[in-house]
Amino acid sequence: MIRAVVTTVVLALVVLHPLPAASHHSNVAYEVTKVITITGVVKSFEWVNPHTWLTVVVDDGKGGTVEWECEGRAPGILGRAGWNRNILKAGETVTVDMSPSKDGSKVSIIARVTKADGTILSNQPQFDPRGN
Repeated sequence: MIRAVVTTVVLALVVLHPLPAASHHSNVAYEVTKVITITGVVKSFEWVNPHTWLTVVVDDGKGGTVEWECEGRAPGILGRAGWNRNILKAGETVTVDMSPSKDGSKVSIIARVTKADGTILSNQPQFDPRGN
């Protein structure tokens, strides 16, 4: 009887034990060895997890416009790089250096954003080696 109870408890622990979630995806959808640059007007900036999103309206050179959906890093990482939820506003002009999607769609992953005033928004956190 004790053997059955111990076996049941061990099996329950194995089955019910929480495992770490593999929730992050790779950048496999993007041509990360290629960086292109666009300049356009911010349509929206979404400060959401797991990734921020910047939508930029760009002149297509034919009298029309095209929208680029630019995936950014997580808010926590961008916050450490000096970004915040209000740093990009609809209507402002930006230049985005980005790696485009492999499938040719107007989707990309952000390398950096340069605002009209020259402010460069990196996607890399700035760490202070002194711990400040």
